[in-house]
Amino acid sequence: METRPAAYVGRFAPSPTGPLHFGSLVAAAGSYFDARSNNGRWLLRIEDVDRPRTVAGAAESILAGLERFGFEWDGEIVRQSRRDEAYAAAFERLELDGHAFPCACSRREIADSSLARDGSRVYPGTCRKGLPAGREARAWRVRVRGTIDFEDAVQGAQRECLETELGDFVILRADGLYAYQLAVVVDDFDAGVTHVVRGADLLDSTARQIYLQGLLGYPTPAYAHLPIASNAAGEKLSKQTHAPEVDGSRPQLALLAAIAFLGQNPPEVLADEPLAEIHRWAVANWSLRRVPRCRVMKAPEGI
Repeated sequence: METRPAAYVGRFAPSPTGPLHFGSLVAAAGSYFDARSNNGRWLLRIEDVDRPRTVAGAAESILAGLERFGFEWDGEIVRQSRRDEAYAAAFERLELDGHAFPCACSRREIADSSLARDGSRVYPGTCRKGLPAGREARAWRVRVRGTIDFEDAVQGAQRECLETELGDFVILRADGLYAYQLAVVVDDFDAGVTHVVRGADLLDSTARQIYLQGLLGYPTPAYAHLPIASNAAGEKLSKQTHAPEVDGSRPQLALLAAIAFLGQNPPEVLADEPLAEIHRWAVANWSLRRVPRCRVMKAPEGI
C-alpha cells in the first residue's frame, strides 16, 4: 500500500450545479473547522466531472460565497474536468489487473433489480463473465466482492456487503465520462487527503470508494458524514429542490447558523463580531463529538 504523511489534510468538494446554499455552507464549515482545529490544510476541489450537470458560472458563484464567509483554502483549486488523464491511468490499472469489465446493460435492463442503499439498482452481474453475443459495451464496471466495514466519526459503525447490497458499479459511463466514484478516489489520493468531512448524502458512496482505494493500493482516509440540511418537506437542499442561495448580506448570521446546526453551540454575542472572531471561536471550540448523529435535519428558516 502506498503511504502518505500523517499530517491532517481535509477538503471541500462542491459540485457546480447551483449557488452556495445553506446545506453547502454547513458542509464547508464542518470540513473547514475540523481541518483548522487539527492544524490541518483545507483544499478546495470543484467536482465537475459530470459535465452535463455543470451550470455555467456556478463554480465562480460558489467561490465568491466561500470568500464572503471568510473561508481560505490552501493551494490551487482542483477542477475534475481537467483531470481525465489521471482518471484514465487509474481505470487502465483496474482493467489490467482484471478488476474492471465491459457491460452492455442499459438502465432499463436492470430496472427490476433490488434497490441499493443510495436508490440505485443492484447490478445483477449480467456481463460479469463476458458480453452477451452481438452486444457492445456501453460502460465499464468494477467487479465487487466481500464486505466493507468502517467507523464514521459522526454516524458510527458502518457495514455494507458489496455483492448483495450494491453489485458491480460503473467507473466509466456510457457517455464516455469517468464516474464520480473513481474520480473522487483518485483526486483524494493525489491530493494526499487524510480526512473526508462531508454530507451524509454521500455516506452510501463510501463503501464503494473504500473498495476502489483497496484495489488501487491507496490508503483510506478517516470519514465523518455530517447531517444534511433539508427543507420543510424533508428534502435535501439542492438545485433540484430549488434551494435558495444562502443570504450573504450578514454573513455572521448564516455562518453562526451553520455552526449551530452542527451542534457547536456558538454564543449569540458573536453575531455582532467580525467574521474573523467567529472563525477563531469555531476553531478553538470545534468537536465532531457534538455533531448530531443523524443523516438529515431541517434547516433553520430565513438563512
